[in-house]
Amino acid sequence: MKRSSLIIHRSSVILALAIAPALAVAQGTLSVGSKRFTESYILGEIVTRTAAGAGGVQAVHHQGLGNTAILAAALKAGAIHVYPEYTGTIAFELLGLKAVPPLADLNRRLAEEGLAAAVPLGFSNSYGLAMVASQAAALGIARLSQLARFPELRIGLSQEFLNRRDGWEALKNAYGLPFYPRGLDHGLAYEALSGGQLDVIDVYSTDAKIERYRLRVLEDDRGFFPAYDAVLLYRREVPERVPAAWRALQGLEGRIGARRMIEMNARVELDRVPFAQVASDFLAPAPAAARAPARERTFSDVLFAPDLPRLTVQHLLLVFVSLVLSVVAGVPLGVWAARAPRAGAAILAAVSVLQTVPALALLAILIAALDRIGTVPAVAALFLYGLLPIVRNTQSGLADIAPALRESALALGLPSLARLRLIELPRAARSILAGVKTSAVINVGTATIAAFIGAGGYGERIVAGLAVNDHAVLLAGAIPAAALALCLQWGFEALDRWLVPAGLRER
Repeated sequence: MKRSSLIIHRSSVILALAIAPALAVAQGTLSVGSKRFTESYILGEIVTRTAAGAGGVQAVHHQGLGNTAILAAALKAGAIHVYPEYTGTIAFELLGLKAVPPLADLNRRLAEEGLAAAVPLGFSNSYGLAMVASQAAALGIARLSQLARFPELRIGLSQEFLNRRDGWEALKNAYGLPFYPRGLDHGLAYEALSGGQLDVIDVYSTDAKIERYRLRVLEDDRGFFPAYDAVLLYRREVPERVPAAWRALQGLEGRIGARRMIEMNARVELDRVPFAQVASDFLAPAPAAARAPARERTFSDVLFAPDLPRLTVQHLLLVFVSLVLSVVAGVPLGVWAARAPRAGAAILAAVSVLQTVPALALLAILIAALDRIGTVPAVAALFLYGLLPIVRNTQSGLADIAPALRESALALGLPSLARLRLIELPRAARSILAGVKTSAVINVGTATIAAFIGAGGYGERIVAGLAVNDHAVLLAGAIPAAALALCLQWGFEALDRWLVPAGLRER
């Protein structure tokens, strides 16, 4: 009995320590979002640093949240307060218009959603389709309308462009294009094109890699693509809520020309300079020529970058809060499954089905259900994924207890709850702990996907690495996640020896 109480006390201490970080919620922040491509990362960082520099507010950059739909939903729900957007995207994607009206007209329509657009940054970034210049010349292709003569061409498009109202379907209809394109991440498309795996990709007019890979952007000879002027899309209360920060953001108006934006994109994509450094250099008063030349980046610099502690805390928060919730729900469900075989079959079937749902699909469902992005839907998804190993191991651990031991407890007249607390759970402790360990290790890997909805963690580096096809940044996110999984594995093995009585381990 003493040993059982000790197990329960130690477990409670561990659960309390795991859930404590979830109680710390930042107050008074300006949340800045960005999409999952280089330019948006840079602009998001510029906005964040500009607002923070005004004082009186803590600005936080939720980078690489996803596509337009996710960012707009986050803005409407108040999960973020401002993000860089383009007038064409606002008109077509968010408002469903047929043309791009002046900014004042856009704002009249956005006001119905509690949003507004302002601060034209000084450049336009239009969509286009591009080919390797030598191949385009050999085939005699200079305009989009000429593509229809070559149905054998292989086209690869970003998922954003494939699914936009002003994207592929509308373009295909406007030009009568006969292709069935492949979807892939925009950051990988240039390498696929230069490697001969694709013939045509979608590009942004400010992409730095257009010159690097000697591409020809095909002329939009039917005037399909509208103007995509870069602006800030924000919640209408932002200027009143953070007036000093808003005045600082207004100072960005007209400061970023197209050539300057291409240069900043090039520093990130070609020179491998971090987004934050590029934004800092843009805002620094010293001219670029006066800056000290950057030394060559090493993998150690990327792996142990200043964001590592923040990402580690975020990843641990995702894993351990979801794990605590899975334990709190999973162990009672496992007990119920063991004591009621009919209900047990239904319970195990339900938690098994949950784990078969693809992670991104589950996140999408939870975003829609909870009407928010970030940590809450990510923790909810990880909680659901973590149930199966805990429920199954609790049920099997209890089912494996020797019948003679159960009969002895009954003969002693112990009530059901006392039998569970004093005999059954301690005897099943090893099996339950093994389920918790499996759940924790699985969640370390699955939590990396949470970065796609702004929940942070090591996945933030993986997403950023994909955005610019930077293998070093990808590995700098993958290696700490793998190391954390191994540490948890070893930690739970040590916990097994500490929590579970030696006699029970030997049975």
